[in-house]
Amino acid sequence: MEDDAENLTLNVTHEPEHDSYHLNVIIPVSVIMIIIMMICLLGNSIVCLIVYQKPAMRSAINLLLANLAFANIVISVVCTPFFVLSLCMVDIVRTSHIACNIHAFMYYAFSMEATFILAAISVDRYFIIVHRRDKLNPRLAKIVICVTWAISVVVCFPPVLNGLSSYKFGHVHCYPPESETTADKIYLAILALTLFIVPIFIMLCSYLCILDTVRRNMCRVQNFPESLSVSQAGKLGLRRIISPKPSVDMRFKTRAFTTILLIFFVYLICWLPYCIAATILTFGGNEPFSSTQEIVLVGLTYFNPAINPIIYCWRIKKFREACVEIAPRLCSLLPRVPHRTKRRVKPSAIYECNDKTLSSTVL
Repeated sequence: MEDDAENLTLNVTHEPEHDSYHLNVIIPVSVIMIIIMMICLLGNSIVCLIVYQKPAMRSAINLLLANLAFANIVISVVCTPFFVLSLCMVDIVRTSHIACNIHAFMYYAFSMEATFILAAISVDRYFIIVHRRDKLNPRLAKIVICVTWAISVVVCFPPVLNGLSSYKFGHVHCYPPESETTADKIYLAILALTLFIVPIFIMLCSYLCILDTVRRNMCRVQNFPESLSVSQAGKLGLRRIISPKPSVDMRFKTRAFTTILLIFFVYLICWLPYCIAATILTFGGNEPFSSTQEIVLVGLTYFNPAINPIIYCWRIKKFREACVEIAPRLCSLLPRVPHRTKRRVKPSAIYECNDKTLSSTVL
């Protein structure tokens, strides 16, 4: 009997203890996450619908943005409800190992895909602005999408099968465990490199080179102003400089690059705190995230998919025009509210007795 009592106490002490949150935390955080999910779902669905319905919009960069929007849609549809249900202390979600694996795999795989797409866009802008070579075409963009999806699935799938590591539930989020064994350390290093370190390094190098090129071009324009006439240049002993006409609208390219740079900064703001904290916890820290830290850090990463469509609508004129065209179609899909029909005939006309009204029926 004593042995049975000791085993029972040991089993009770080793069961995972889940946090219970107060309603003051559950209600506002859940409302915010649901609003983010709806904005993300609606905005990114419009991006995919625009690229799907308009063949003229199926350029290489738009295919990448549509793939980015699709990854963000899956994150909002699958991962955000798991976050909210975990916050609301739903035991089915908190204790299900299958639900934890699905949530973690979808979160990391689709987030990695979104990061890869942002890195590919930065490399494309680098070749266009620095080397003036537009190498990315729709066929190459499709190859890039397939390769990045393959890498994301291969890197994030082993913990589902309890391979190199295994996903475990934290407070409101599932993530790989701390580096307890050599296999865990190897996998966490691979995950950190592919999810954040390598893509962020590629994006930083690309954008720094682009900004340096733009700065040098601005200096050249200031040193050789267009107002300098040929006669004045001859008097000053300068050779005539014939500037070739640009084949593309540089103002449009500059605005497009500014938009992409803004998307990159938003990505940094949303993901940098979580990645730094996760790296410190994995390789240098002993104490896991507290419930408040995990809600703030993980919840901040869900803002990124919702902000991107807002940036598109703010910065891209074609996107705004397409939204105006699609909005009536979306409204027509909604159930119509019954409204009062207008009378086509005056009531007094029914009671008028003349030859016309006698020859025709009024119904």
